[in-house]
Amino acid sequence: MAFYTGKGDSGTTKLFDSPKGKRVSKSAPIFETLGMLDELNTLTGWCRVAAPKKLKGGGKTVLDILLDVQNHLFTLQAEVAGAPKSVPQESVESMNMLINEIEKSLPEVKTFLVPGGTEFSARLDIARAVSRRVERRLVQLHESEDRAISDSSRAYANRLSSLFYALVRLENNRAGVSERPPQYP
Repeated sequence: MAFYTGKGDSGTTKLFDSPKGKRVSKSAPIFETLGMLDELNTLTGWCRVAAPKKLKGGGKTVLDILLDVQNHLFTLQAEVAGAPKSVPQESVESMNMLINEIEKSLPEVKTFLVPGGTEFSARLDIARAVSRRVERRLVQLHESEDRAISDSSRAYANRLSSLFYALVRLENNRAGVSERPPQYP
């Protein structure tokens, strides 16, 4: 069996909710959003393979946290592609509690911090920045009325950068890396 069908060679494809026989241009904004979600999921996997095996945040291993994020990103992709799926509100609430638990275990932060401390935290910082781009794109897609994105899915996307930031701080703390505020020359 081939890994390709050739049906998209002309620059069109289908979504879950495409009417029978209707194809959509791959240049449509929806596919940019799907591509960004795929990029973030891949970056999250790259973070996961570098995660210290025993590092825990909020009672869960960071490996488990990142795998959970990846599964939720697949749900977001499915929703964007027209499947009857969305991130449950309970997942947003669980993420809120997790972020709060991680932050309670760390020194208070009162400023922006310069990214990069360890290889792992630098990867998490990239994922944090990309998650913000993904969120902006999801909101833009929702506001364009091309695709309604549920309130809970948009809230999850909004919270995701905060989770990555908390994990960056957790990792740097574990590694004994001092947090550095930026110097404004």
